[in-house]
Amino acid sequence: MNNSFDHFKTAADGERYAGDHLLVEFWGADNLSDPDYVLETLEDGARAAGAHILHSHYHHFGDGQGVSGVTVLAESHITIHTWPEVGYAAIDIFMCGACDPMDCLDVLKERFQPQEVVTSNFRRGRPVQAMRAQRVA
Repeated sequence: MNNSFDHFKTAADGERYAGDHLLVEFWGADNLSDPDYVLETLEDGARAAGAHILHSHYHHFGDGQGVSGVTVLAESHITIHTWPEVGYAAIDIFMCGACDPMDCLDVLKERFQPQEVVTSNFRRGRPVQAMRAQRVA
C-alpha cells in the first residue's frame, strides 16, 4: 500500500485530509427545472473552483419537473437533485487538491438565488487516528 499523501490538503490547524465535502441545501431557489441551466451553472461553479471537468450527465424528469445530475471532476464531483415545485435543491460539492468548493458554492448561490442556504462541511479522508481521537473527546 502506498502511504503517499501528496494530493491531500493541509488545513490551517495542520490536519491532512483528502478533500472538502460540502452538503448544501437551497430553499426558495430559482431556475431549478431547466436542465441546460443547471448543467451550465454547476460546470461554471467547477471552473470557478479551479476544478477540471471530466464528464457531466444530467436527467430532466419532464416539464416543470426536477433535474438530477452529476459533474465528475478530476478532483472529485458535484451532484444536484432539484424539486422546483418547492424551490429546493440538494447539492454535494466534493473537491480535493487545490480546488476550493466555496468558490463553486458562490457561483451556485448567485445563479440559483436561494432565499435560504444550509451547509455542512466534512473533511474527507481524515486519518483514522484523528477520527478516533475526536470520538473519544
